[in-house]
Amino acid sequence: MVGAHAERGWARNVHLPALSASRDEYEIIAVAGTSRESAWAAARVWGAQHAFDDARAIMTHPQVDLITIAVQLPQRDGLVEAAIAAGKHVYSEWPLALNAEIAERFRAGAQAAGVRHAVGLQSRHHPAVRYLRDLIADGLVGEVLSTSLTYSLATPEVWSQRYAALFDHTKGVNHVAVVGGHCLDMYRSIVGDFTELSATLTTRIRRVTLQETGNEIEVTSPDQIVVAGLLESGAASSVHLMTGGPQGDGLRIEVHGRAGRLILRSTDDSLVGPEFVLTHARVNGSPVERLTVPMRYQSALTGAPSPVSNVHQVYADLARTIRTEQTFEPDFATAVRTHRLLDTIKQSADMGERQRLP
Repeated sequence: MVGAHAERGWARNVHLPALSASRDEYEIIAVAGTSRESAWAAARVWGAQHAFDDARAIMTHPQVDLITIAVQLPQRDGLVEAAIAAGKHVYSEWPLALNAEIAERFRAGAQAAGVRHAVGLQSRHHPAVRYLRDLIADGLVGEVLSTSLTYSLATPEVWSQRYAALFDHTKGVNHVAVVGGHCLDMYRSIVGDFTELSATLTTRIRRVTLQETGNEIEVTSPDQIVVAGLLESGAASSVHLMTGGPQGDGLRIEVHGRAGRLILRSTDDSLVGPEFVLTHARVNGSPVERLTVPMRYQSALTGAPSPVSNVHQVYADLARTIRTEQTFEPDFATAVRTHRLLDTIKQSADMGERQRLP
């Protein structure tokens, strides 16, 4: 585990419990941290035998089969390539890369090296998301005419220095990449891919304050992402992702069909850990029905927070893929498609023109 920490962080709060529930398939052998002291502190919490202050030392360790890279993209330079070159299977957090071109290079390199790969777009595994996908595929609402996605997130005016990259459009961890990537990958896993789109990006909150220094920094990354286009099915689609302001309303996906309407709505504004309410309205004017997700969709981790159970499912699928060489999602190919969608959105906004996707 690259990015292990003894007390905090995504790896500590999500990957560790997900792996702890996968003891039949995984053993945590080694961790890497920013210093020898922090690495060994993490090793004690993670139950690892080895600790390193250099992530590349893990790459060649003979006991390591899979490397999870759970550090932010700006601190990840060269790590994915190093793991692939060492012949290790790789699980990389999202975003995988700065753009689709680099992500495709990672995917092709992993394929050539014969290593299996996963990417941290685990929200598509949420039970309600998978159930909604199957209801649409099974024709519950008939031919899909249109779909929409909205997501709003409350954001503070004062931020810790460690989140400064979020506000820099040149970094790969801004709102377009992180909020856009997670929301749009979940959305396209339900309704399918865009074939063409028009996009508008704008920045409404132009300065934020850093907590440690009290200094203000200029915000150059968009906080409003607006997309309209057509899906592979021919359905019309609209997306509006909103960050900023004192109150967020979370995620809402609507699927409007000839035979009814399905709405998936989150109960809070969490990006990667929401709980959902799914409702179904028929065309005959009968009351709106709240749907219960069948047990066959539920996570094997009863009572676990949804980020933990979703990541646990990625690890389970990755283990199966390593054993059988079958494909699964979300892998680096998933990341390439999501990066390509984000690249097209930025291109459309920059050029002011409608763009087609391959």
